[in-house]
Amino acid sequence: LLTPVTEKLKYLLKKAEDFQTYLLYSRDRMQKEQFAKAVPTFLQMCQPYFEYLESTARSYNSGLGALQASVRKRLLEISEQLALRLEQLVLMYSSFSFVSLEDTDPFNVSCFFCGRFWLSEWRQLSVFRFCISTPYRAARLPGNLYKKMRWNLDFLEEGAGAGGRRRGHRTEYYFLCFRDTGRENAVKMQKLWSIGRWVPLDPDTEHSSDVLQWVLCLQPTGDFQPLLTIGFEEPSHTLATDLLVQILS
Repeated sequence: LLTPVTEKLKYLLKKAEDFQTYLLYSRDRMQKEQFAKAVPTFLQMCQPYFEYLESTARSYNSGLGALQASVRKRLLEISEQLALRLEQLVLMYSSFSFVSLEDTDPFNVSCFFCGRFWLSEWRQLSVFRFCISTPYRAARLPGNLYKKMRWNLDFLEEGAGAGGRRRGHRTEYYFLCFRDTGRENAVKMQKLWSIGRWVPLDPDTEHSSDVLQWVLCLQPTGDFQPLLTIGFEEPSHTLATDLLVQILS
């Protein structure tokens, strides 16, 4: 099981190294720009691999029993290793102004997909990682809240329609955030980490399905509902997801 997974990791890490090498040592700016345009494609190329790692390690029906706990641990270590390497690569290209990390830029690569797995037959969790700490724009909270990870929790729902049985879905959004609790004149941030849920305010998608509300809304607003305070040490990519899974169990 682990041999082909490890070989694939080596291949992807080598590709990331190639991207970095061309950026740092190539004197041809046109070539650098071409590689920069390929960065989002490379991130997409890693998506099936991330999904395999997370799904095999975490899905309720993956078939990995207690006797294979070491395999699960290794799969998640590989997933985190690749995620950190991709984050480093994106940050490097951003430092040379070849890619944008701004949320308002439609071509930004501020976050990337890190896997998907099933919590149950009807609940699927997708993992995303922000390359930099991004302001969490909450309606009623001060502006010192920053997001580092996002999880999309999709609920598949079956119901009866005019044409018989149909399947729909709704999505909830969870975030790993930190709040700067330091004093205003402090040189270094004092980061208090927590996991919470995005609570929509306008449009209120939890109580209304009116599409017109979305059409007329210039920018959706919501709040941050804290679910777990972690502490002042940033949790690893894997631990943060473990904690959310415990919350949702």
